Formats: sequence, C-alpha cells, structure tokens
Amino acid sequence: MTTDTAEKIIEYIKSKQQVTPNELTNYLGISRQAFYKQITKLIKDGSVYKTGRPPKVFYLIKEKNVIKNDEIIKSGLRKIIDKNYLIITPAGEMKNGIDGFSYWCYRNNLPLGKTAEEYVKTLAKYDAWKKDEMIDGTQKLKGSFEEIGLDKMFYLDFYAIERFGKTRLGQLLLYAKQSQDKKMIRKISDEARSPILKLIKKYQIDAVAFIPPTVKREVQLMKELKNSLALSLLEINLVKARTEVIVPQKTLSKLEDRIENARKSIFVNDKKTCKNILLIDDAVGSGATLNETALQIKKMKFCSGKVIGLAITGSFKGFDVISEV
Repeated sequence: MTTDTAEKIIEYIKSKQQVTPNELTNYLGISRQAFYKQITKLIKDGSVYKTGRPPKVFYLIKEKNVIKNDEIIKSGLRKIIDKNYLIITPAGEMKNGIDGFSYWCYRNNLPLGKTAEEYVKTLAKYDAWKKDEMIDGTQKLKGSFEEIGLDKMFYLDFYAIERFGKTRLGQLLLYAKQSQDKKMIRKISDEARSPILKLIKKYQIDAVAFIPPTVKREVQLMKELKNSLALSLLEINLVKARTEVIVPQKTLSKLEDRIENARKSIFVNDKKTCKNILLIDDAVGSGATLNETALQIKKMKFCSGKVIGLAITGSFKGFDVISEV
C-alpha cells in the first residue's frame, strides 16, 4: 500500500527527473529519518532507484519492463534464470534474475518466453562442462604451452556465453574491477568460497598465492578477495615488478607476448616452502600468467608437490584473450 508521503515522493521525482535527498526532505518537510524510511520502501518495491554515493546521491523513477501476458515464463525456467542471470545496465543498476532478463529482452525487442527457453538451453550446454562447481581447463594447457607448470587448472565459470554475453560471474568480475566496489568483490568471494574449499580438500593444499595486479587501483580486487576469503593456509607472496612502462596483460593479443610479460614481471618474493599450492587469479585469458608463475614456483623449488591454478572466470574457446578485465 502506497502512503501519501510515498506518492508525493514519486510525483516529485517524476516532475524533476532526478532529485537529491536534501531536495526531497525540504519539499516534504519531514525529518531525514522519516524520509529514509519511505525511500527505502520505494526502492525495495522497485518504484524508485538510487544512483551515486554520499555525498552525491540522486533518486530516479525506475523503468518498468513491459511484459505481455502471453510471455509469462514457466516456473522451472524462472527458477534457473533467477539463480544465474545478472546484468549491469548502462545506468549502473544491478538487475538480478528474471528482472534483469526481462529488462534485457525488452531492450533487445525479444519475446520473453521464447528467449527464456533459448537461454536455459544455452546455459545447459555450458553447464555440462562444470563438475563440483568448477570447469576443468587443464587440457587446454597442452595445446597452448611448450612447457607446463600447472598440474591442474580450473575456473568457476565461463566469462561469457554465446548470444547472451557475460555470465553472472563475468558481470561481477568486470564491474567489480572497473568500479572498485567492495560489495561486488564480496559477492564474488561468497560464490568462490565453496569450490575453493573443495579444491583445498581434494588436492591437500597447504599454501595459497594470489596473482598480483598490474594496474594500481585504490581498491585492488585480488587483495580484497584474499581478505574476504580469509583462507587458513600458508600464503606465498607474489610481487609484480614495476617496469619502466606498465604493460597490462589485457593489452597484449599474442600468446608469446603474454608469456614474456608474465615471465619477466611476476616473481616469488618469499622464502617459505610448501607441498601443494593453490594459485588464484581473477580471469584466465591466455593462461600465461598462471602457467608462468607455476613454472617459476617449481623451478625455484618453493613447492614440492602440485601447483593448482584457479581463476574466477575463463574463456570457452581455447585460451581466448579476455581484454576487458
């Protein structure tokens, strides 16, 4: 049930297109506490959305997706979409599940029901590669590198799938890095925890190492991921050497260039040794970073057993270059 105050808020935002909290409280003549109680309800029921962060916050009317009655999705499909689908809109809204999927269909002028069936079929094709919440990409190493340092390599999901674009984890990874959003990084950590713990148990992992970033940011994804996971394992310290010109892996399109980049810029800065180590990276593009780091760990005899690689996302066709993240 919409209150008189809530209706006034909606009408005022409609008339102004976008408004600040101060504008609304001054217009309504109510306390800040009373205002936030009302606006929180409107955001929750989908009438209004908030953009920006304090001190620059704006409220806008949320667009409604137009869904025809003959496009109602079967409950089974809805459940799968609610679990797997996520889209970040051009305006920076995070839309999950059927809300996000219907938004994408509406923006692309596609019938919801038919497209939902096609999405679930496509998802099943890619999910067939998963086992125990992970995708085994080990076989791809043999066709890509002359010398292999990784004993096994996994990723949690594909970065993108045909036609429907980035997966849920692909969306979270891309925008967590671009926006340096700690909440999004924690979402990634929450989804990564279970499969990581399974890997640790299966391969008797006793140490972990996180691939260091190339580009300096105020919030580093791998550092936040490490803190959020809080794994009770020995940590092997890896460092990224500061070269005269910083060259991120994503800017290199040739495999041999990526191999050289990883070989000459990532180093083990530690004296600790272990038996089995888990190497964690954000995305597997060429696979060069994980493989070259594993080779260095073995050649320097920091590890006497296996080196297992894990990335949040990876490519489907071979080791395609993922240039966005």
